[in-house]
Amino acid sequence: MNLPNKLTVLRLILVPVFFLAYSIPGWFGPSVQVVSTVLMLICYATAEITDLVDGKIARKYHLVTDLGKVMDPFADTLSHLTFFVCFMDKGIMPAWCFIIIMWREFAILFSRMLMMKVGKAMPANIWGKSKTCLYAATSILSIAYIVAETFFDLGSAFETWRAVLYVFFSLSAIASLMSFITYMVDIGKSKALSGLTR
Repeated sequence: MNLPNKLTVLRLILVPVFFLAYSIPGWFGPSVQVVSTVLMLICYATAEITDLVDGKIARKYHLVTDLGKVMDPFADTLSHLTFFVCFMDKGIMPAWCFIIIMWREFAILFSRMLMMKVGKAMPANIWGKSKTCLYAATSILSIAYIVAETFFDLGSAFETWRAVLYVFFSLSAIASLMSFITYMVDIGKSKALSGLTR
């Protein structure tokens, strides 16, 4: 297994660790909130850095593999959904946004598998790129909110922060839905799946 794929595996390992770190205060009480927040921050930062680095290394040194093509988007989906589950449980992500994003991510994974079966790649579109940027911005703001809530008393500023997060999560859900619709339209126009047996 090459270095980019090892980094992706590390990301897959960090995702459940992030969830466990988030869950610690629920098991042992608020006295471990600081430990929980620090572990979450470390896991999140490491996962995002490895996500950024593994693709660049793979492309630069021609280390793109079939395993990596499948594992990397799976790791992306698993990490985003895990983060969002925690944010929803925290009360800073609306449930309707999570449902839209979850359905979109699983539907896209399924569509990618079908496209790979016929030897076709799903092209990126502006909505998909917007969705990726919004996911990143929203996650950073959410992690920052949790860190701030743990270490600082900002009073009414938290309400404003929550309102901002609601807007970002809403935009993420809309971009997610639009990217899915655009993908489906492009696939339909290409007739790439018309030869699949039913």
